[in-house]
Order: sequence, then C-alpha cells, then structure tokens
Amino acid sequence: MGDWYTKVKAEFILNFVEDNRWKYLVTGLGNTLKITLAAVLLGIVIGTLVAIVRSTWDQNADRMRPGAGKSLLHIADMICKIYLTVIRGTPVVVQLMIMFYIIFATSRNGVGVAMLAFGVNSGAYVAELIRGGIMAIDKGQLEAGRSLGFDYVQTMRFIIVPQALKNVLPALANEFIVLLKETSVAGYVAVTDLTKGGDIIRGRTFSAFMPLIVVALIYLVMVVFFTWLVGKLERRLRSSDH
Repeated sequence: MGDWYTKVKAEFILNFVEDNRWKYLVTGLGNTLKITLAAVLLGIVIGTLVAIVRSTWDQNADRMRPGAGKSLLHIADMICKIYLTVIRGTPVVVQLMIMFYIIFATSRNGVGVAMLAFGVNSGAYVAELIRGGIMAIDKGQLEAGRSLGFDYVQTMRFIIVPQALKNVLPALANEFIVLLKETSVAGYVAVTDLTKGGDIIRGRTFSAFMPLIVVALIYLVMVVFFTWLVGKLERRLRSSDH
C-alpha cells in the first residue's frame, strides 16, 4: 500500500507540480470551454436560419406563386440542403483541418478558427433539431399571427421560432455536451485544448497514465455536471407547461 501511494504521489508531482505543468490543463480547459460555448452559440444562429429556410420551403412551396420570390427561396433551400449533406457527411476533424490549413491558412488564431469550424459543424445538427421543432408547431399558430397583423417573417420571429426553441431547448443543451467532447480533436490544428494540454504533459514527462486519466476525469466531471443541469432544465420546462 505504501509503495503504491508513493508511486502515485511521485507520478502526480512529476506530471503536474514540477515546472507548473498543471497550467497546461488549466489553459486547455479554458480554451475547451471557450470553443464549446462560442461554437454552440454560432451553431444556434446558423441552425435557426437554415431551419427557417428549410421549413418555410417545405410548408409553403406548393402554395407559392411562380416568381422571383419562390425561385430565391428554392435556391436558398438547395444551398441549405448541400450544407447539411456536406457537414453531416464528413468528419468534424477533417472540417477543422480544412478550415485551419486551407481556408484560414494565414491565420494564427487557432482558437478562433476552431470556434468557427465547430460552430459550422454544430449548425448542421442544430438546424435539423430546430426544423423539427418548427414543423411540430400547429399550423394554426401561423394563422393566429396573421390575424394579429403580422406578416410571415414577423410571425416566424415572434411566435413560431420562440416556441420551437423552447421545445428543443433540452436537445440543444445536449448538443452542447456532445460538442464539449468533440472539441477534443482541436489539438490536430495546434490548439491547446484540454486533451492537447494532457498530451503536452505526456510528451514532457514520458508518462501517459496520469495525464490521460486526469484529462478523462475532467471531461467526465464536466459532462456529469452539464447533464445534471440539462435534467434540471427539462424538469423546469415541464413544470412551466402545467
């Protein structure tokens, strides 16, 4: 027992105390949270816009008169479909590397590029969540908006989209948790996220067990904490419906 404790203590000191190597984890954790938060917010913005275009075309294409408006909406819908197909059909790490090494090859802001890449990726999944929420809203809500004097855009903005967002809010919170874990590949483009921080320590100490286990535990604690928050959010939303 004493030998085991001594070895663990020595490993801990080697990996985290000496040369203040714990700072790699703190820096990495901060970058991971910043990337995740920015990406999920960007994803909600992109996803909402795409969902509105897709649902508007699905619900109104048959009733719209031929003309410039219908043609523009159809083109927008096709662009959104291509975006969804490409983003959902390719690995996020490949998208990240394309962003960093091709599109923003001259940029040195790896965290900013990672935020954009993960935000664009998240937007494709958020779009389908919100579109499902919009399609689930009773069509009578649109008619109610029109009876209040709102045009279609105002009805979507003030009546339909807020209800859809409320309905899919737990799913959006779960998307945040999924995104939190997906950002672990940000180290592929030299971003010091939490996983990369642990890998840097491993490279300095040639000790894999302690850094990787601690990184895994930090992710686990964050996921458990945010899952608990999502559970509270779901219960509050259910109670507010009664």
